[in-house]
Amino acid sequence: MAPYVAEQITDAVTPGKHRRLIAILRGVKPSEAVDMVRALVDAGITMIEVPLNSPEPLKSIAAMKDAVGDAALIGAGTVLTTDDVANVKAANGEFVVSPNCDIEVIAKTKELGMGSWPGVLTPTECFAAIKAGADGLKIFPASIIGAEGIKAMRAVLPANMPVYAVGGVGPDDFSVYAKAGCDGFGLGSGIYKPGMSVAEVSDAAVRYVNAHDAVFG
Repeated sequence: MAPYVAEQITDAVTPGKHRRLIAILRGVKPSEAVDMVRALVDAGITMIEVPLNSPEPLKSIAAMKDAVGDAALIGAGTVLTTDDVANVKAANGEFVVSPNCDIEVIAKTKELGMGSWPGVLTPTECFAAIKAGADGLKIFPASIIGAEGIKAMRAVLPANMPVYAVGGVGPDDFSVYAKAGCDGFGLGSGIYKPGMSVAEVSDAAVRYVNAHDAVFG
C-alpha cells in the first residue's frame, strides 16, 4: 500500500513539526478510524489520540498508523498501566497520554521509545512528571484552574517543557490560554464524539486549525 499523503500540508506541518493540537477520538470505532484520521490530517491536525476506553482502541491505532504513515503521529489516551503502554507500543502507537501522573507509566513509555504526556493539575504533579521523563504536560482538566492558574504554574516550570491545556478549552479560548503560557491544546468532544460524520469532524478540525494558526502563526 502506498503511503498516505495529506492533501493540505501547510508550512505549519513540515516533516518533524506538528501543529500544537492533539485530536482526541474518544469512542471511535475501528470501522471508521481510517476515514477519521485522514480527515484530520487533511485538515492539518497531525497528532491523533485514541483513548483506550474506546471500542477496540488498539485496532484503531494500528489501522490509523498503517493508513497515514509518517504524515501523522498516532497515540493512545487514558493509558493507566504499564501493560497498557506495552500494548500501545505493539499496536505501533507513538505517544501515550494519561489523565493522571503515574511515574511507572511514564517510565515504561520512555523505556519503549514513545512520547509521554501525563495528566497533571498541580505544581507537585508537574515536577514529578518532569522528573520521571515526561515529554510534555497535559493540564487536565484545564477548565478547573483556568488560564490564570496555568499562568501561575508556567512561571515556575521549565521554559522548554510543553504545556497543553485539555478539558473545557475551545477554539475561542486559544488566545487567552496561549498568553498564559500554554503551548498547545488537546481537543476532545468539540472535534469528535460518537455519531459524528467524517464531514462534521473535518469541519470541526478546520475550525480548530484556523484558531490555532491565528494564535501561533
